[in-house]
Amino acid sequence: MKYKIFCGCVVVAFAVGLASAQTKATLSGNCSKPDVQQSLPAGDQDGHVFMLAQSKCTVKGDVGGAAGKDGVAAEHRDATKKHSKGWGVFVETLDSGDKVFYNYQTNLTLKEDGSASGSNKYQIVGGTGKMKGIKGAGTCKLTGTADGGVDYSCEGEYALAEATPAKK
Repeated sequence: MKYKIFCGCVVVAFAVGLASAQTKATLSGNCSKPDVQQSLPAGDQDGHVFMLAQSKCTVKGDVGGAAGKDGVAAEHRDATKKHSKGWGVFVETLDSGDKVFYNYQTNLTLKEDGSASGSNKYQIVGGTGKMKGIKGAGTCKLTGTADGGVDYSCEGEYALAEATPAKK
């Protein structure tokens, strides 16, 4: 019985430690109309396509004390005339030169006037340099722009990897 109580306390202490290591973050910017885009008709209904796309993005916000500089989003989509679902990778470059890697899933509602709105969920899955080992998650609100791009505003949390002590 004492062992179970001890294990429960260790689990709670570990969870509290992880929660306190989380840093809240906001990120916003714009991804341009895709520079590269290819689509194939699905064939089951008019306007249903599968797409591959890549866009350049601006980034506002900071991660671990470094400011966002720019980003690139590469994704695949399943789209109809009214709805688009996408899955992709966003690579953010910070002013330090380090990079942060995000996986995301997007849902957009497409309107007849060409506008779009929606949301996505993201997971931070790693990075380079001081961002190596970073983990996190969050959500974004998306609004399509007249030029075919998308504005985004995101909120989430992240935790930097623990620094490894230098070997003597």
